[in-house]
Amino acid sequence: MMKRVLLQGVAPVVLALPGCIGLSSDQDVASAVAEDLPALPDTWVVDGAPGGEVRSGWIEAVGDPVLTELVLEAQANNPDIRAAAANLDAARALVQQARAPLLPAINANFNADRTDTQFPFPIDQTIYSATLQGSWEVDLWGRVRSGRNAAYASAQAVEADLRFAQYSLAAGVASAYFASVEAAEQVSVANRTVEALAEIDRIVQVRYREGFASRQDTATTSSDLESARDSLAQAENAARNAKRALEVLCGRYPAQNVAIAESQPTAPPPPPAGLPAELLERRPDVIAAERRVASAFANLDQAKAAQLPQIVLTAAGGGRSDDLGSILDSGNLLWSIIGDILQPIFDNGLRGAQEDEADANKRAAIALYTSTALAALQDVENNLDAVEVLARREFILETAAEAAGTAYSLAQLQYQEGEIDLIDVLNFQQRLFAAESNLVSVRRQRVDQWVGLNLALGGTWETTPPADTED
Repeated sequence: MMKRVLLQGVAPVVLALPGCIGLSSDQDVASAVAEDLPALPDTWVVDGAPGGEVRSGWIEAVGDPVLTELVLEAQANNPDIRAAAANLDAARALVQQARAPLLPAINANFNADRTDTQFPFPIDQTIYSATLQGSWEVDLWGRVRSGRNAAYASAQAVEADLRFAQYSLAAGVASAYFASVEAAEQVSVANRTVEALAEIDRIVQVRYREGFASRQDTATTSSDLESARDSLAQAENAARNAKRALEVLCGRYPAQNVAIAESQPTAPPPPPAGLPAELLERRPDVIAAERRVASAFANLDQAKAAQLPQIVLTAAGGGRSDDLGSILDSGNLLWSIIGDILQPIFDNGLRGAQEDEADANKRAAIALYTSTALAALQDVENNLDAVEVLARREFILETAAEAAGTAYSLAQLQYQEGEIDLIDVLNFQQRLFAAESNLVSVRRQRVDQWVGLNLALGGTWETTPPADTED
């Protein structure tokens, strides 16, 4: 009865305390992050950015079924993705833990207490008791709800992290695949270089024996041939390493025997880029940063509420008897209801410091969101800029390779007619193979950059994205 009187006397005082703490809303979070960002342009600054809604399915849009299969394999087997998925499961479990105090906790207890003694008088008795006990914190100030909100926002952030990891893995597999194809093509260029130099070396050796070439000519062709063989060995090693990197991304043992296409896929036309403001609502890493801001807001709410009175209701009921069969008879039943109010008075500044820490974490989360958002916007602007640059470079290098091929063919004819020296022929040849190598490289860069632009825009790599799940 005493505790009931205490509860009745303190309750009006509790209710009179300055305001129930209002929990932060998504609008509060949105306003905070928007205020920290610089003004966004209505459209992308880079000229020629394609308009329209960002589309999904950029892996299949490359048009290489081998690549599509490798990406699917990587999504299923990559250990980093499996670790990120496990982190999401853990975060969802934490949400359930944070939700649990919102409902009463009920426990059952059964006890058998046997007494057998002869002193000071004989007792041989067993007392049975069975009780149900429930406790519940009246979440008047939102402390428990704030904890739940923080855990839920954190789980949403982890889910967005997993999505971005999946997108990044798809782009990483594509990049490693394009690098493997390029490496194989560079091996082909290096092989042609060796074959051409070997033929020139053979011709020069014959001409030297016949007195039509100098010892300097033979030394020059021999030196160039060995250098070309060294370049071929390096290209072959790079090709093997590229395949190993691709296999590891797919969760395979790095055995350098993954199948790849014989030629580089052609970069599709630039995808629709959407709008800068839309990017911040679509790109998973930015969403994850925003959800961490929401979690920080909720943690601050929880720290504030922890300084206010905590009200806990406890109820228990059950029976006690020396006869197990009659333990629940009306005469053996007992019950109790208790209300406790805990008001912090002095904790040497602990709760105040916890609130200060939560507030600092909130400000840090906002700053990290701004940094993430600006990096995402820069990523898109850089990739949009690179679209035109790489297209121009490919056209220039195609022209250069064609011209170098023509010059080399003419040089061979002139050398056979004795009009130019062998050194001139070799110079023309080196220009040709360098132009071919540069063209192979820029074509890989173009398709690689196309994938990078799609990743920067936040569109999913899948044609049909998975349905969103809610906890």
